[in-house]
Amino acid sequence: MATFDSFFSKRTLIGLALGQFVSLVITSTAFSSSELSRRGISVPTSQSFLNYVLLAIVYGGFLVYKRKRSLQIKWYFYLMLAVADVEANFLVVKAYQYTSLTSVMLLDCWSIPSVILLTWLFLNTKYRFRKFVGVAVCVAGLVLVVFSDVHSRDRGKGLPHFKYGSGGSDPVKGDVLVLSGAMLYAVSNVSEEFIVKKGGRVELMAMLGLFGAVVGSCQMYPEILANI
Repeated sequence: MATFDSFFSKRTLIGLALGQFVSLVITSTAFSSSELSRRGISVPTSQSFLNYVLLAIVYGGFLVYKRKRSLQIKWYFYLMLAVADVEANFLVVKAYQYTSLTSVMLLDCWSIPSVILLTWLFLNTKYRFRKFVGVAVCVAGLVLVVFSDVHSRDRGKGLPHFKYGSGGSDPVKGDVLVLSGAMLYAVSNVSEEFIVKKGGRVELMAMLGLFGAVVGSCQMYPEILANI
């Protein structure tokens, strides 16, 4: 059992503050993606491309500067990881064209039960009963969100001032895209957990940035042409 002093320790408070800051950044990114989709700009892969480039430059520089050994993980594993991560970002950002910002933010939590399932199957991670209860509550909430979006079109009939109850042109399609992207996020995160223990954080971030930039550059070219 955690004591009162340990809960409010400096380490815990710093972690809590950083978590809130990350949540704010993610929300800002989601709002920007939703606004771009509302204005008819569809560049889901291009929006994430700079992130991979920065990872490749920063962590790649550290890797080249301090490298004293060969890569601990084969390059094709990093390529598969990059494909999963790039496509996860693509699917979730693409979903903003069809469903609401709220639905995307909520359904993205599908990655939590997916991560638990994958770590239990492939990393032999053990979980207590309370965590399964939390996951069950999470899944129940996601089912309610999908159920609401399925019937949003019926609720939207006769309401000329609103574009369906969910705020999107095809909420069900958007929900499917989000759930698929969340599953790929889970695959990416679990793979990162496995790789970071073998190859280290610097190697993981550098290779993910490098291959993510390569995959993203190949995929975003048609996007740019379609929006010109």
